[in-house]
Amino acid sequence: MTVLERLRNSVVVPVVVLDKVEDAVPAARAMVAGGVDVMEITFRTAAAADSIEAVAKEVPEMLVGAGTVITLEQCKLAVAKGAKFIVSPGYNEEVVAWCCENNIPVTPGCVTPTEITMALKHDLKVLKFFPANVYGGLNALKALSGPFVGLKFIPTGGVNSANIAEFWAAPFIHAVGGSWVCPKADIAAHNWEKITGLCKEARKAALGE
Repeated sequence: MTVLERLRNSVVVPVVVLDKVEDAVPAARAMVAGGVDVMEITFRTAAAADSIEAVAKEVPEMLVGAGTVITLEQCKLAVAKGAKFIVSPGYNEEVVAWCCENNIPVTPGCVTPTEITMALKHDLKVLKFFPANVYGGLNALKALSGPFVGLKFIPTGGVNSANIAEFWAAPFIHAVGGSWVCPKADIAAHNWEKITGLCKEARKAALGE
C-alpha cells in the first residue's frame, strides 16, 4: 500500500504537536489503538525531529510524517529521521521539487488556483487545503475541484467530529487533517485512552461504523 493510500485509509491525519520526545511513542500507540495509523508530527517544536525518529523506530505500524515543514533544511532533517511523507502549510517550490526528486510523498498547502497549478507541474495528486475554515471550506473545495478534475484535497483547520462526515462524503476529499483527535493538552497530561477514543470517534463519524 502506498503512502497516499495509507492516508486515505486512515481517514484522519492527526496533526501532532509534541513538546517532549518521550510523549511521541505513547501518543502514536494511542492513535493506532484508535484505528488511526498515520500521524503528522509538526515542526512547531524543538522535539519534532527526535519525536519522528522515536516513532519510526519504535512504532513500525505507524506511518509517521512531518508537518509544518517550511524550509528545505527541515524537510531533509525530517526524512533523515524517518519521516515517510512531508506536509507543508503553504507551497514551497524548493521543498516540493526536492521531495519529488527523492520520491518522498509531499502534500503542500494550496488554496488558490495559482498555487494548485504550480503543484500540478510536479504531477501532485493530493494537496493540503489550510486553513480550510478560513478559505471557504467545502464550498471553496467544490469550486476548485471543477477545473482541477481528479485532484484530491486534505482539508485541515476547522474539521472535527461534528462535520467530518460532510467532508468525507465529498468526492474530492482524500482525507482530513486536524489536531482535535490528539489535543496538545491531552498529550501533555498523558490522557492516552482519551486520544484513542477521539480517534475511534472521528473514524466512526466519517465512516458511519
